[in-house]
Amino acid sequence: MKRPSLPQSQDLPIISRDQLHDLYITCRQSVSAIAILLKCSQNRINYWLAKYHIPKRTISEAIYQLRNPKGDPFLYKPPDSLETAVLFGMGLGLYWGEGSKRGTGGVRLTNTDPRLLRKFIEFLQVSFNIDRFKLRFGLQIFDDLSKVKTLSYWTRELGVSRKQFYKIIVSKIRGKGTYKIKSANGVIIVYFNNIKLKRQICAMIDNIR
Repeated sequence: MKRPSLPQSQDLPIISRDQLHDLYITCRQSVSAIAILLKCSQNRINYWLAKYHIPKRTISEAIYQLRNPKGDPFLYKPPDSLETAVLFGMGLGLYWGEGSKRGTGGVRLTNTDPRLLRKFIEFLQVSFNIDRFKLRFGLQIFDDLSKVKTLSYWTRELGVSRKQFYKIIVSKIRGKGTYKIKSANGVIIVYFNNIKLKRQICAMIDNIR
């Protein structure tokens, strides 16, 4: 890759490696933000990053940083009691069986059982210290169910706000079957839109022997 050329000016001082490392790596500032702070061009910042062999973030890393300027919105807390150890093992098991493990999306788990969903949310809160108000929910129902009543049921059962729900998806009933028993209140998808947390949970599952 061609190294950016340094703008020719005698009035611009050299940017020190320590200063640039502190701003870009430690404080996780973007190139544009550093350029504004130091009152110089982005090209100049890129030049010194290359000069000091400070690796630039990938596009996906830059987007993640932009969406999470304060750092990861989660923090893993190892189990410190029998109760939290059981919850941790249960949470991994639930995601292993019901969670989305592929793709570029974040944490996603689908089920119809409110008890199971509450336990998974508790797992995310206790083991990864997430903010439950950052959870989002998808609700899928058949057209013989009331949107209002079904949504009220799930907000009450999960203890969350209606504002945390995406637009309800309504499907037409096709044929006869046992859907009324399995989906009496629709299907819920729990979302925590963070790819790093998803990868960490999947890595923990992969390490199970």
